[in-house]
Amino acid sequence: MERDPFPLDLIRTQTAWTDTYAALASAGGGSTTALRRRLLRLSVQLWWHPYWDTPTVGPADRVALREHVRTGHGGEAKAA
Repeated sequence: MERDPFPLDLIRTQTAWTDTYAALASAGGGSTTALRRRLLRLSVQLWWHPYWDTPTVGPADRVALREHVRTGHGGEAKAA
C-alpha cells in the first residue's frame, strides 16, 4: 500500500474542509452560520498545522494537498 505524502490528520482536515465548502455552496436559503463557522475553524487548522513548518515543505504543497484530497487519494482518511 502506498503511503500518503501528507500526515493523516492533515488529510482528514482538508477532506472536512472540502466537504464543508461543498455543503455551504449547495446550501439553500437557510441559515449557513454553522457551516461558515466550521469552514473558518477548519481553515485555521489547515493554515497553522505543524506540517507546514517542515523545512522541505513549500507553498506548492498546500495546492498538492488540495489536489490529493480532490482526486480521492484521501478517501481512506474519510472512511476512518
